[in-house]
Amino acid sequence: MKGKEVRLKRLFKHSDRIFIAPMDHGVTVGPVQGLTDMPAIVSLIKAGKADAVVVHKGLVKQITDFLGSDGCELIVHLSASTSLAPDPNRKELVSSVEHAIRLGATAVSVHVNLGSEYEAGMIKDLGMVAEQCELWGMPLLAMMYVRDGSKESEYDPAKIKHAARLAEEVGADIVKVNYTGSAETFAEVTGGVKIPVVIAGGPKMSSFKDLLIMIEESVHAGARGVAIGRNLFQDPNPTHLAWVIRQILDHRPSEKGRNNIAIINF
Repeated sequence: MKGKEVRLKRLFKHSDRIFIAPMDHGVTVGPVQGLTDMPAIVSLIKAGKADAVVVHKGLVKQITDFLGSDGCELIVHLSASTSLAPDPNRKELVSSVEHAIRLGATAVSVHVNLGSEYEAGMIKDLGMVAEQCELWGMPLLAMMYVRDGSKESEYDPAKIKHAARLAEEVGADIVKVNYTGSAETFAEVTGGVKIPVVIAGGPKMSSFKDLLIMIEESVHAGARGVAIGRNLFQDPNPTHLAWVIRQILDHRPSEKGRNNIAIINF
C-alpha cells in the first residue's frame, strides 16, 4: 500500500465519510470568536469525533496533544491571504508539502478562487503542490470556490461542478466546494468526479436545523463528508454539535429520502 493510501485511510478514520474542521481563519480575519484558545477548541471537537482539523503551520505546536490516532488528523493549510489585502481572493502559498511532513501532517490543503483576477496563479500552485503530494505520498485537499464577484456564482451548480472537476484533473485527492442548495443539483457535482466531494460549512448560520439539513441533503446527493468551520467552532457546544454531525455522516438513510432522526434528537 502506498503512503498516500495509508494517509487517506487515516483521514477517513471513523467511517467512509470524512468530518473536517477547518480552523485556518486566523490568517484571513484574525483571532475570531472560537479560535482564541486553540487547544481548548480542538479538544472539544476531538471529543465529538471529528476526523481532522485544518490549521496553518504555526499553530500545530499548540494542538499536538489532540492529534494522532486517538485524536484528530492534521491537515496543514498551505495557502493564505488576509481580509486587509486589496484583493483578499488572491491566495499565495506560505508553506510546502515537505514542511507539512516535518510537522507530522496526514494531508495538506490549498485554496483556489476561480473567477479571480489571479485564478491562473492559484491553479498553477495547486498543480505544483499536487505533484509534490504525489512525490511524498501526501493526500491533497483542494478548497475550490467561485469568486468572480457575483454572489450567485458561489452556489451555481454548473460552476461548482466545473470547480470540482478542475480539482480532480489537476491532481487533488479530496475536493471541498459550496453546497448548491439542493440534493438534485449537488448530485450533479458529485457525479462529475471520482474523488470524494465534501461540502463547506460557509458563513455562520442562524439555525442549527438549516445546517444539519444541508449536511443530510449533501450526503443524500453523494457527498463524502463535510468541512465545517465557523458553524462548529463558534457554536456554544461544539462537542455536541460535532457528535450530531458525526451521526448524520455515519447514518445510512433509507431509499425513501432524508432521515431526520439526528435533527430531531438535536
